[in-house]
Amino acid sequence: MSLTAPQSKIIFTAEEKLAWLRLFRTENIGPVTFYKLLEFYGSAKNALDALPALAKKGGRKKPLKAPDFKTIEREYDALVKLGGDMVCSGEDAYPLSLAATDDAPPVLSYIGDINIARAPCLAMVGARNASLNAKKFGTALAAELGQAGQIIVSGLARGIDTAVHEGALKTGTIAVVAGGIDVIYPRENTALYKSICERGLVIAESPLGMEPAARLFPKRNRIVSGLSTGVVVVEATVKSGSLITARMAGEQGRDVYAVPGYPADPRAAGPNKLIKEGAILITCAQDILDNINSFGRDTMPSTLFDSASQSANLHEVSDAETDEKDVDETRDLILQNISQLPVGVDELARSCHLSLPAMQMAILELELAGRLQRLPGNRIALLDE
Repeated sequence: MSLTAPQSKIIFTAEEKLAWLRLFRTENIGPVTFYKLLEFYGSAKNALDALPALAKKGGRKKPLKAPDFKTIEREYDALVKLGGDMVCSGEDAYPLSLAATDDAPPVLSYIGDINIARAPCLAMVGARNASLNAKKFGTALAAELGQAGQIIVSGLARGIDTAVHEGALKTGTIAVVAGGIDVIYPRENTALYKSICERGLVIAESPLGMEPAARLFPKRNRIVSGLSTGVVVVEATVKSGSLITARMAGEQGRDVYAVPGYPADPRAAGPNKLIKEGAILITCAQDILDNINSFGRDTMPSTLFDSASQSANLHEVSDAETDEKDVDETRDLILQNISQLPVGVDELARSCHLSLPAMQMAILELELAGRLQRLPGNRIALLDE
């Protein structure tokens, strides 16, 4: 069963909101694990109480502790002082398209107008060392798409990202940053960052103060594509982050558009490759507008979290279906049958004849213990101990 972020109908008190943030900031807990914990325990507070025992069952040697409440409170207070706030994936203000993805961030920090993230959004990405012509094209394309009602989403990087943000400032743009929302990267975009905070929206998944690191950019990219109905790639090498964003867009069911380029230019290799693989070739804004679909605007997947009471019921069902002995035996079988090479959870369940409830709990315990990791495509892999 695919678990997506809850879409509204959860009543958030200030205490519950901070509990969500505290759970999400806990070591070894990514978005998928976060939602599984909510499914099993009904609330972030209940999940926090269960963490030490779960990690111990999974074989963790040192206690798994969530950040203390005062640390989380300080992070939230510091964000508010910056003029920002946080939105949880169960709140009405949370972006609809992003909520429909399997690994939607449970909590987002933001500065600016969060409501524009619920308008039609289109991502534009490309090379940091983009050519002058490509940057001019990107700026003009973003401006024209903005005038047609599209909010332009990008990553505030040098090159194409900067160009498209500048082109869309008047009509609406969203910058998704890899590090903390208070860390401006690159520094040369400080003025642009401030303009987007005032006239658009800046979003971050990482804690305040966290410096951008290589491992954070793919996580950032899946938010860029997740917010959008499609991704436009202007210039990019074959091994660039822009192509990672395009791949994620395809996995999320979004359209992929590519601007063709001169074959001898390495920066054209990425878009040209995408076109060969089926991306929509575009040369002007109208090409995109003619192809834009209505993903995520009218029909959304049913949520597992229609109310707090339903979450509690899920907890009761999970408890009834999972016996501690079954989970122990399942945990041992999982460890015997996985390696550092990823394997599909469904394939593992079929091969080992495992019950789904016991398997879900066992995977949860092993992940919290730091012994395995979840990967895209509902796969898991053993971590080096």
